[in-house]
Amino acid sequence: MSVVRIPPVLRTSTGGQKQVEIAGGTVREVIGGLVAAYPGLATQLLAGDGDLNRFVNVFLNDTDVRHLQALDTPVGERDTVLLLPAMAGGADAAESDGATVGRIGTHGGCCSCSGRAHHR
Repeated sequence: MSVVRIPPVLRTSTGGQKQVEIAGGTVREVIGGLVAAYPGLATQLLAGDGDLNRFVNVFLNDTDVRHLQALDTPVGERDTVLLLPAMAGGADAAESDGATVGRIGTHGGCCSCSGRAHHR
């Protein structure tokens, strides 16, 4: 079985679990098994046609599956799958006088980057 890491935003659907073990030979099968085990994830991960929502990023052992074989990427028993629903863009932070003082990062506000590339 592969380990699937669950981000905080999805943990309510997995009973608070940070990671779960799911069987599957491809990323698609692992996601299918995950949704079968935790049906509450279906609307958060899958589009109406059953395919992965376009705003869900999937990583296999820290590599974006879009750079591999997408959902058909083979998954081994010791592999880790990470699901990351994209968050909305950052927001400008303003002082009380309305002057913009900086940008809040899209991944939680610790810096002014536009993503999570250096925050793994």
